[in-house]
Amino acid sequence: MSLTCIIVEDELMARRSLQRLCEQHGSLEVLAVFDNATDALAFMADQPVDLIWLDVEMPGLSGLELLEQLPSIPYVVLTTSKTEYAYDAFQYQVTDYLKKPITMPRFKIAVEKVLELHAHSKTSTPAAQKEIYIKTDGRYIRLPFDNISYIENTGDYVKIYTNTQTHIVYSTMKYLEEKLGMQFLRVHRSYIVHLDKIVDIEENTLVISNKVIPISRANKPELMNRLNLL
Repeated sequence: MSLTCIIVEDELMARRSLQRLCEQHGSLEVLAVFDNATDALAFMADQPVDLIWLDVEMPGLSGLELLEQLPSIPYVVLTTSKTEYAYDAFQYQVTDYLKKPITMPRFKIAVEKVLELHAHSKTSTPAAQKEIYIKTDGRYIRLPFDNISYIENTGDYVKIYTNTQTHIVYSTMKYLEEKLGMQFLRVHRSYIVHLDKIVDIEENTLVISNKVIPISRANKPELMNRLNLL
């Protein structure tokens, strides 16, 4: 089992030390290393990761502020030279909290904790894999996949349309494609639809809840293959 991870740490020596520790562990693949949270946030908009090694105190955007802006939080191990952030770590439900300097034995404990949680998630019940938690109004709310009709891209944000509500979330279409189940399909660069919610299809458009959604030429073959056609 290999987990993709990034390191976000502004101190050069601490960053190098953490990178060496990750490279010595066979279960971790370091995708990128950042000295600031802003660049890390931009990277994760296009590239989902399993784990973030995250410093708390950094110039500009702090580690905790980075977590505030993520639409969905992966496994997180906070790293800091102070202990007063332990309560914040609990609030964000991070996987572990390491005090610098980080030793190899303590590092291994943190990795094993992440691996155990990841293995459990892979064997969880199907019901647990049919929902997503999205951040709205400063809190995370549970959104079952069956409630989602379609998703629309609006630049740096996406609009998630349900049967009764519309949620605006800071995310990318690519990131959501990774998180959603097989009942969803991207039919256009600006739209992801729930296949079970389609009312009808005509030429290069489809209808969901009276909304006419375009179908791109590149995505139409996959759409037609996924439907139960007579």
